[in-house]
Amino acid sequence: MDENVLGETLFRRSGGSDRLRVAVVGHVEWTTIARVRKVPAPGDVIHADPLWQGPAGGGAVAAVELAELAGGCTFFTALGDDEAGLRSRTELERRGVRVLAAPRPGRTREAVSMVDDSGERTTVTLGERLQPAGGDAVDWRELAGFHAVFFTAGDTAVLRAAREAGVLVVTSRELATVSGSGVAVDAMVGSAHDPAERYDGTLLSRPPRLLVTTDGIRGGRFVRHGEPPRRYHATEAPSPLMDTYGVGDNFAAALTYALAGGAPAPEALEFAARRGAACTARRGPFEARPPVGARSREAAA
Repeated sequence: MDENVLGETLFRRSGGSDRLRVAVVGHVEWTTIARVRKVPAPGDVIHADPLWQGPAGGGAVAAVELAELAGGCTFFTALGDDEAGLRSRTELERRGVRVLAAPRPGRTREAVSMVDDSGERTTVTLGERLQPAGGDAVDWRELAGFHAVFFTAGDTAVLRAAREAGVLVVTSRELATVSGSGVAVDAMVGSAHDPAERYDGTLLSRPPRLLVTTDGIRGGRFVRHGEPPRRYHATEAPSPLMDTYGVGDNFAAALTYALAGGAPAPEALEFAARRGAACTARRGPFEARPPVGARSREAAA
């Protein structure tokens, strides 16, 4: 779907306002992405070159993508009272994300993601995932005012509040939360290759109106409730592959944005596939300042 055509559709959907109002409910991991020749085997000691550092995890990456698409995004999350939490907030706000973070004592979760020569990533997380909860001192009623919400982490109370938005898109990683909440979601998105994102329809009394299963360079499959499954095609990346970190989160955010604008599922998926492919052509899920050590080496060069 041509972005100009999509823009006109979204403009009409938002009632002629300048932009759609979009939000993300989810988590943050302060992440370092490092290049390795291959993922280490047990007992290996390997060298890694840091490539990228910033707030990541499904929630933060989607919030940045939606802020870029919509001209702003509100991010409901939880952050520790540590340096990683402060840096995450600062970087996200610098990118047009309005951060509504419930405070948590202790550390914000961090992560190290190793990208090998094939561009594939392997991630190790450090610490407990922090996620928003219905009991946090946040006005969850605000969620009803958004055209769309993408949900990556939170409890059932927060998910029910998010259901008041015009369009609710949920990662299939939160299948159990959806099951426990009893709400119907407009779209659920997951990977065909990630066991944590495997969809089990028997857990839901109310299946999603749209189920999307991504399959990398093969595109993926989508099912609209009551209809047979269909395939969508991947989009060729605009330049050689750099890494695959954040591709799925950018895809899901772009899908949320397109559905919010009233785009039919095939056109929304075409748009999302193009935004996901663009992510493979850069280092990290979005452009960010490189780690301090990398900046020093670049300056010396």
